[in-house]
Amino acid sequence: MCGIVGYVGMQSAQDVVVAGLKRLEYRGYDSAGVAVLADGGLAAAKKAGKLVNLEKELGDRPLPAGRTGIGHTRWATHGAPTDVNAHPHLDNAGRVAVVHNGIIENFAALRRELTGRGHALESETDTEVVGHLLAEAFSAGGDLADAMRQVCRRLEGAFTLVAVHADQPDVVVGARRNSPLVVGVGQDEWFLASDVAAFIAHTRSAIELGQDQVVELSPEGVTVTGFDGEPADVREYHVDWDASAAEKGGYASFMLKEIADQPQAVADTLLGRVDGEGALHLDEVRIPDVELREVDKVVIVACGTAFHAGMIAKYAIEHWTRLPCETELASEFRYRDPILDQRTLVVAISQSGETMDTLMALRHAREQGAKVLAICNTNGSTIPRESDAVLYTHAGPEVAVASTKAFLTQLVACYLVALYLGQVRGTKWGDEIRTVVRQLSAISAEVERVLTTMEPVRELARSLAHHDTVLFVGRHVGYPVALEGALKLKELAYMHAEGFAAGELKHGPIALIEEGLPVVVIVPSPRGRSVLHDKIVSNIQEIRARGALTIVVAEEGDHAVVPYADHLITVPATPTLLQPLVATVPLQVFACELATARGNEVDQPRNLAKSVTVE
Repeated sequence: MCGIVGYVGMQSAQDVVVAGLKRLEYRGYDSAGVAVLADGGLAAAKKAGKLVNLEKELGDRPLPAGRTGIGHTRWATHGAPTDVNAHPHLDNAGRVAVVHNGIIENFAALRRELTGRGHALESETDTEVVGHLLAEAFSAGGDLADAMRQVCRRLEGAFTLVAVHADQPDVVVGARRNSPLVVGVGQDEWFLASDVAAFIAHTRSAIELGQDQVVELSPEGVTVTGFDGEPADVREYHVDWDASAAEKGGYASFMLKEIADQPQAVADTLLGRVDGEGALHLDEVRIPDVELREVDKVVIVACGTAFHAGMIAKYAIEHWTRLPCETELASEFRYRDPILDQRTLVVAISQSGETMDTLMALRHAREQGAKVLAICNTNGSTIPRESDAVLYTHAGPEVAVASTKAFLTQLVACYLVALYLGQVRGTKWGDEIRTVVRQLSAISAEVERVLTTMEPVRELARSLAHHDTVLFVGRHVGYPVALEGALKLKELAYMHAEGFAAGELKHGPIALIEEGLPVVVIVPSPRGRSVLHDKIVSNIQEIRARGALTIVVAEEGDHAVVPYADHLITVPATPTLLQPLVATVPLQVFACELATARGNEVDQPRNLAKSVTVE
């Protein structure tokens, strides 16, 4: 998820674009750049780090005045956050500039083609190949829009592209596939952006672009076609949000927006993971397959929400690879003298890549000779840099302190790591892996469906805002989901909330059950774990018999729980190990709505920080 701005009009393009990037900096903030068409040429500036670094560069060395330009704030995927990898990317002649959001899955093959034809590519990014391909297509005849259509027909993956060419100094061209792009229509000026927040200070008239469409902005207006060149229908609309709400996509908080982002985030995490031969691969692996085959134990280290993802990963790793797996709190790990050696694989999970407890656990593991694989959302951060292998979740920035989309994408990444180990070690056949990957790919639509059914959950949350305690129970992978649901309520609502393994109720926690106490129960599928399902139905009966209010999260068609549920929340039927991807979403919505009803600030809960960089 990156911030993209394009402009054609009568104002200073640099000023308009940089102001738009400020509105979009929450979408990507590890580098920024801008390109302006002026005096028959193309001038660009880009700097690693936050947007203020680019602003200082432009203050010291201003670009020529121009009325057409593009800009970008980056959330790194391919290549570390450096000046060279920052956008825009130019062709060798310096006539084309392009910015990009998303992932181009076949960029490696395209890069080999280009270098074979004599192109010199400087960056590590997938984006740079597009600039060179556009230059080739443009030089063959036609215009930039036609060149963009030709190039897009060759690209695989999800992407938003915006480009300019020095030979068309008053044209900006954009393209969209599975990644947002919107047009702003002003008075004799036009805007392109990944979010309406970029241009809301100038106009509230917008055009929504559809899938596989190319848009051309020029002084003559807006032209939209499909990748095939045929004219496309578009939807015009009026933006009625203010500037602050626009940054949040019209949602009242970043957390609500990020909960709504989850279907796309899950899909993005899966992008580019399977090669042309059907084999899984991670982002960076510096561990030979022969060494992975010798691994005899996996240890997962993480904190908070990431720890709950690791608990679920334990089930998947042990089931799919038959390797013993331990899940450890990173803050406790190195202080208990863990048993590690060269045949141990440590998986470190961190959204920011800077979590100090996890980083110190990682360093301790490496001192003991263990190999480390990182699951992270932030390209170029410390934990991936110090690991032997990396899988980036590609979730985009998460602004709200309490994790939502980070959790779901960490789960997907954990499943991919488990499948990758199964592939390397030969414990899963290729067709079995492809089946699970297909099931994971289908989850995005199921999460979307869950989100459309959340109004009863919101009503329930508002009705419970006066309570002081909520308990959560679950079995199998539902137990970590219960822990995550309780954590969200603690973080956001400042309530006492506890998660328990349902089978442990009778060993003490059932003493807490009393009249009217809300208890959320995560029910496993009756199809995949029928024995556990029957046992948890008994647990619900025990809870209800003591007067508690039972809130049951169960899959559609599970009629056995209906008589014992005071409130039933249904989620789509999924394979047992994947159920947390849909079962967690109602608990996120529940916590967010309950906290809001209590008057709390959900994006920045008290006493908490987004990235915990101290032990």
